[in-house]
Amino acid sequence: IVSMAPLISKERIAHTSYNTSQVVNEVFEEKSQFVKCNVKQGLYMSCCLLFRGDFEQNSSSDINKAITNIKTRKDTHFVDWMPTGFKVGLNSNKPRVFPDDDMAEVSRSCVMLSNSTAVQQPWQRLIEKFQRMFRKRAFVHWYVGEGLEESEFDVALSSVQDLIQEYEELTSDNAIDDDDSY
Repeated sequence: IVSMAPLISKERIAHTSYNTSQVVNEVFEEKSQFVKCNVKQGLYMSCCLLFRGDFEQNSSSDINKAITNIKTRKDTHFVDWMPTGFKVGLNSNKPRVFPDDDMAEVSRSCVMLSNSTAVQQPWQRLIEKFQRMFRKRAFVHWYVGEGLEESEFDVALSSVQDLIQEYEELTSDNAIDDDDSY
């Protein structure tokens, strides 16, 4: 799952500033994700946080504090076997935007690359859409015409179903308990 913070328009940038903790908290919010899934129903297995811009001189300690706060939140869950689970990269270069982009130019940003069991939700939606189209034989002739055998569709479908099952097993093995005190 990829997410980025801050995602802010040019119109709102004049009224907003972000410190390290706010950037880290926002990158874990659902509105910052590039894939639609509810990560609060899943478990993080790994996270890579890539920071870019003018983070303070003490940014390493600020980042570590922000990560500790994330780990102790009740709505963010991690697998039991991940003692640290975070990789952090710092780059002092300012984030770039495209010239005609609607996104505001910010002085700092964070991109998160993570693996979460919640990613099974978009995979499941993809399977449902694929099966609907495949039942109607939509676009199959194009692939067969290019040399793909129809049996390869079944193999691909089976592979994605196996992936979903593995994520479900991880979720059930590390059941989320909202009553735990941290």
